[in-house]
Amino acid sequence: MQGVVFLGDRKLEIREFPDPVPGPRDVVLEIKASGMCGSDLKPYRNTWTPGAVSGGIKRSDEPVIAGHEPCGVVAAVGSAVTEREARIGQRVMDHHYQGCGVCKHCNSGWAQMCLDGPIVFGSGGHGGHAKYMKVPVSTLVPLPDELSFEVGAAISCGTGTAYGALRRLSLRGDETIAIFGQGPVGLSATQLAIAMGARVIALDTSPERCEMARQFGADVVIDPGTNDPVAAIRDLTHGEGAHKTLDCSSASSARRAAVQATRAWGTACFVGEGGDVTLEVSPDMLRRQITLMASWTFSTGGQADCAQFVADRKIDVAKLFTHRWRLDQAEEAYRLFDKQMDGKGVIVP
Repeated sequence: MQGVVFLGDRKLEIREFPDPVPGPRDVVLEIKASGMCGSDLKPYRNTWTPGAVSGGIKRSDEPVIAGHEPCGVVAAVGSAVTEREARIGQRVMDHHYQGCGVCKHCNSGWAQMCLDGPIVFGSGGHGGHAKYMKVPVSTLVPLPDELSFEVGAAISCGTGTAYGALRRLSLRGDETIAIFGQGPVGLSATQLAIAMGARVIALDTSPERCEMARQFGADVVIDPGTNDPVAAIRDLTHGEGAHKTLDCSSASSARRAAVQATRAWGTACFVGEGGDVTLEVSPDMLRRQITLMASWTFSTGGQADCAQFVADRKIDVAKLFTHRWRLDQAEEAYRLFDKQMDGKGVIVP
């Protein structure tokens, strides 16, 4: 089979790989949709360093098949997999991490926090930008019949990440949330927060993404490149600031503004990967009793909850996708995605 491999320095190749064969506790998925995620851009852009460790996660010694938002159907099962765990033809998403399987984090569905260090599919192990993908049966998450494979791919990382952060924030329907960055994760957060009943202030410097936020139903859209975001948010909230803020951008200025735009006793959350931020502890946080937290993706249970939330409320997550690509169009797909101007892309093998 063919699979997409990131070579770094904004280069990729489509290489030949043997079709995967399941081990006793594995399944093979026939991939129906494999989402493109903003975190793909780091291995796509950066120089390839075999075995590099970042954030406690080791990159494979050899280039692997990219893609960590896989969704499809079970095509083969291992000899020790029971029918209750997986069956041929079952529609599933994948929780794209593999841990030791026995530590407290793995046992609670948080394999990405494995005490032995996780494998992340798409960087440390083969991912979903191919026709088939082998995964441990423990990583499967059922896809509700009401949802398409493309929506399942989005939930498998970007949309699920937004949902996990909003749950960490304990967002309520009587609250205002400011969401910094309207890429795929931020737009997902906008959609989900609206469905939770909150008032949403969406912020981005891209006119295209600001327009998408408006179409998704954001109550107010702000371009922080032409407006002081903190002042604008306070003006919209009787001088107090938002109850909750969420940074999905990774930009230092946005992270700082997210904290500063949070009202007294409010909560700010970071989900954007990488980068840094400098804060004045007393005025920005301490003297306003601000809670600052981070949220990293979701558990297997959280992924299932997100999918059911989307299905029950008929949230049109498919609107996130502005581009759909064949596997042989991957080079063009990532060249466009690298500009970070539009919505989400998905590869349909």
